[in-house]
Amino acid sequence: MYKIREIKYSSSTVSIQVYRIENRKRKIIRHIGTASNEQEKLNLIHLANDFIKKISQQFVLFENEQSNKVINLSQSEFIGVYYGFFCELLHKLFLKIGFDKLKSNLLLDLVVIRLFEPASKLRSIEILEQYFGIKHRRQSYYESANKWLELKEKTEKIAVSFAKKHYNFTYDLLFYDVTTLYFETFEEDELRRNGFSKDNKSQQPQILIALMVSKEGFPIAYEVFSGNTFEGHTFIPVIKKFIDKNSVKDFTVVADAAMISAENIEQLNDNHINYIVGARLGNITKELFTKIDEMLIRKNGENIRIPTDTGFLICSFSSIRYRKDKYEMEKQIQKAKQIIENPSKIRKTKFTKSNKENNLEINQNLIDKTKKLLGIKGYYTNLEENQASNTVIIEHYHQLYKIEQNFRIAKSDLQTRPIFHFKEEPIKLHILICFMALITSRYIELETGISIKKFIQECKKITDGRILNKITNKEIQLRVKLSPVINEIIEKLKLLT
Repeated sequence: MYKIREIKYSSSTVSIQVYRIENRKRKIIRHIGTASNEQEKLNLIHLANDFIKKISQQFVLFENEQSNKVINLSQSEFIGVYYGFFCELLHKLFLKIGFDKLKSNLLLDLVVIRLFEPASKLRSIEILEQYFGIKHRRQSYYESANKWLELKEKTEKIAVSFAKKHYNFTYDLLFYDVTTLYFETFEEDELRRNGFSKDNKSQQPQILIALMVSKEGFPIAYEVFSGNTFEGHTFIPVIKKFIDKNSVKDFTVVADAAMISAENIEQLNDNHINYIVGARLGNITKELFTKIDEMLIRKNGENIRIPTDTGFLICSFSSIRYRKDKYEMEKQIQKAKQIIENPSKIRKTKFTKSNKENNLEINQNLIDKTKKLLGIKGYYTNLEENQASNTVIIEHYHQLYKIEQNFRIAKSDLQTRPIFHFKEEPIKLHILICFMALITSRYIELETGISIKKFIQECKKITDGRILNKITNKEIQLRVKLSPVINEIIEKLKLLT
């Protein structure tokens, strides 16, 4: 049996040792340390008890929590830090959102890393251990990855359910847009195809991602298309699939002008889907252009509604937009004049045209038309005025920036692209993980009012110092005190630490 011995060297100094009796003699097993006051003495006794517990493996009836907080610096070694707070906070958020229903700890941990430090999937497994002390076998990823693809629909249902609970989501208004994600390769296949790139990477294969978000900007659903798909062709299939999957009855979709076409409008009306989409006024008929020019008063905030074959065309005038459009037009005219004077540099630009001699000249008709459209923005809708006024239609359309916020987070903070996978299944799994990370990010931003970048920066300040107790060979972790900013974040997220 091991015992603790106190040896007094003076009235204020005492040494603590662990010993046992062998052949009727005291054998010193470990010198714990020397204390110069009562508190130091109690701390050393706690450490001695820890040491006895370890080497004897004796059963302890009452665990002494204080013993885990006592450190003898002369018998300790700093071995690094963990970021356990961030991981714990994220898993509490996953539980709140409902991701625990996916029943895959590895998948959720990969989402944590996608937020903390985006990396490849196998690299992510390595840094999970490095940053959080969480161990996963590489083989677990290969064994589970194929099954995770089946979780896409379940993940979207979780997102919809969460939006209903926290944002009173009712399907009445959804925002739709697409973006492209490119690959670090120049080889195409059925999914990875060259197409119009929103990242200015037209020479590299890409995929097209369609995303739907609520009026708050919370992501609800997504679809993946091959990179050469025309974005307007994604509009109806995605919306119809979403409506069928969720049994939606009353539905209004908001999208930009790229989604408008006679075929799409016809299908939206046939399926009783309300729409608000941007209008390209440069492509309208001469008769419609004349109507707008005659009816719309050029005064800030003024608007008109004109029935057309594509639905009601609502046009509004903005003085701010007028100044911006005028500046852009004058810049283009100046560029056109320079090209005419120096035709060898660039052959053609917006306000130039070829004459009979095949020489460039100023396109005055286009300039005159453009001048009449300065400050005017158009929107198509099938909603009657008693269902939604012109002002409401315009306000709804201007909220499309919320979907752009999602794309910004996905591309910049989550580093969704470039994509390094080559096969379809890993690519789609990558998008699923990024979608889950996007849901988490948007919830954090909506609730706290700070960017996800700022959130991660603040969380990284809360570290767990790892200290090895050389007496017990046991690791002790000491967490930095939570900052006022972090406490405020926790409060806004309604999470208990």
